[in-house]
Amino acid sequence: MMAGEARFPATRAAGLDRLCRFVPLAGRDYAAGRNSDHGPDGPGAVSRLSPYLRYRLIDEQEVVAGVLAAHSLKASEKFVQEVLWRTYWKGWLEKRPAVWARYLDEQQRQRDGLSDASALTDAEAGNTGIEGFDDWARELVSTGTLHNHARMWFASIWIFTLRLPWALGAEFFLRHLIDADPASNTLSWRWVAGLQTAGKTYLATTDNIARYTGGRFAPTGLAREAVALTEPPIEAALPLPDIGVVDPGNPALLLVTHEDLHPETLFPQGGGIKAALVAHDPALLRGENARRFVAPASTDTAARVGAHFQCSVELADTLDPHRLVSAAQAAGVRQIVTAYAPVGPIADVLAQLGLQLASEGVTLSSVRRDWDTCFWPHATKGFFPFRERIPGLLQSLGIP
Repeated sequence: MMAGEARFPATRAAGLDRLCRFVPLAGRDYAAGRNSDHGPDGPGAVSRLSPYLRYRLIDEQEVVAGVLAAHSLKASEKFVQEVLWRTYWKGWLEKRPAVWARYLDEQQRQRDGLSDASALTDAEAGNTGIEGFDDWARELVSTGTLHNHARMWFASIWIFTLRLPWALGAEFFLRHLIDADPASNTLSWRWVAGLQTAGKTYLATTDNIARYTGGRFAPTGLAREAVALTEPPIEAALPLPDIGVVDPGNPALLLVTHEDLHPETLFPQGGGIKAALVAHDPALLRGENARRFVAPASTDTAARVGAHFQCSVELADTLDPHRLVSAAQAAGVRQIVTAYAPVGPIADVLAQLGLQLASEGVTLSSVRRDWDTCFWPHATKGFFPFRERIPGLLQSLGIP
């Protein structure tokens, strides 16, 4: 068993159990200790729910609702806001999809223009000689995760001390994080670099690292200033894209991807689901740590989907239009429904699949979760205006 698999058993039951154990600690304990990184095997105040939330084995709404059933919003606001940062990043990118395309282009451009390949290799291998940074590089590769504060320190040192290209750092994270997420990862790296909020950067300092690692690390020689990177203006926020219309009167094939591995709460039981196809395409996951989590998580999902919808379920390792058409024909349906996929590789593939399936007379329709529909439209500016809306939006979802 790999280290990541031991730390994060890839089932919904494991995610719910971890949530249950964390809820009592989501108030004062989390607020007091959330910034401290005591190492991968040390005690910590963070929830360690990120992989489960990333693939929606458990979803944001049930996590926040569970926490607020035990704590007031004021007492647990730091944790609730941390969950909503994920939602904010997704909504922000959803309204500016060109930023994802720009990141992909920038990554390739930076790799092609790299003048010192050995410096990149040393940074990724943890051979820079910088205390803490090297440890985090090795920890990331071996465990598939890093404390959020360590991710910020790492990105800052990568960009401002080592002067390595930011997009290659973001790509390094995507290759190794279990919870690798296009929105959260890309936009967090942009924020550290001074691109996301123009001119606002994050500078890692020796004192801050020593304080929040309990003295484990006190690196020397770090950059003393963080001069913001610059880029051409980005597009204005767009309206959320339209989603397909699901015909509830027609039977359907349910398509499950790793963007949402808990469709039982999205599609009604007895709602015409005749069969399901759970597709975990390794090519659409950048790194092996994520693949090792998603494969068993998909198997777990297939078992739950079959029991919940009382239907046959097929596991597939590719999102192939011919496979989908065959599955739809076998189920005797002309409609495929799936959870909405936010900006990223799955969304890109689904857009093409929709066109290919239509040519075969099969419709592909997406359903967006109420949580996303409620919060995403408000990711128009920075997080702080978004944060002010959190209490009212939670109430609109029936969460006290």
